[in-house]
Amino acid sequence: MQPTATVLVYSDDANTREQVRLAAGRRPAADVPPVEYIECATLPAVLDALEEGGVDVCVLDGEAVPAGGMGVCRQIKDEIFDCPPVLLLIGRPQDAWLATWSRAEAAVAHPVDPVALADSLAGLLRRRLERTAA
Repeated sequence: MQPTATVLVYSDDANTREQVRLAAGRRPAADVPPVEYIECATLPAVLDALEEGGVDVCVLDGEAVPAGGMGVCRQIKDEIFDCPPVLLLIGRPQDAWLATWSRAEAAVAHPVDPVALADSLAGLLRRRLERTAA
């Protein structure tokens, strides 16, 4: 198992980024490595971080402005080679179809439910780490 996993958290709202970090914690599940977070408040910061590499999972705020997480997700899936899996924070459970349109691998409704977020994040980390180990 690798020593740490890197999770990029994108939201224009510092409180939302904090909620994600607190909900997932340092280790979202016992069978995944400890997590280090990269926080981004703008689309250019997200693109720069992904171009540098080393990001294992992205958590994107679907309600961010001016670039919403759904549009950002669709853009990075088109533009970033070997794009990491994306967990999308959606405004309401009924918006899950939009998360599918954006090509996100998982979605969790806002306000953040710590159990649902940690479970989804751990699942994406497992899949990413299995893929990179193969």
